Amino acid sequence: MAKKNYLANPKKMQFMSTPENLKYTKDHEWVAIDGNVATIGITHYAQHELGDIVYVDINSVGKKLAAEEIFGTVEAVKTVSDLFLPVSGTITEVNPALEATPELVNSDPYGEGWMVKMEIEAGADLSRLMDAAGYNSLIG
Repeated sequence: MAKKNYLANPKKMQFMSTPENLKYTKDHEWVAIDGNVATIGITHYAQHELGDIVYVDINSVGKKLAAEEIFGTVEAVKTVSDLFLPVSGTITEVNPALEATPELVNSDPYGEGWMVKMEIEAGADLSRLMDAAGYNSLIG
């Protein structure tokens, strides 16, 4: 997918928000870390590029996965995209709201559109995750 530079246009800057309190991956997932619990979703940029989300398929609850492993897929009107885990650990919860309303990923990707929660593996490498400025440079 071609990258669009929304950050260069101040009018669209608000549209493509990148919360400062989250960490990001090159694959456009975000992660919020609270102790040893991580909440994960896809970025505003990713959901915008995918288009209207019609289905989220995550069947990984209870599975211990390594960083960058696929934990599910997201289906948009014209494409299906893999979801990659930002950190190693065990998936403990899938957002139950996404089953009935997958469009939450489009309307509120950093809030009600979160995808999974997980217990981070002790010693998980968080250093490869980007801060908001680094992520903005990636998508800019």
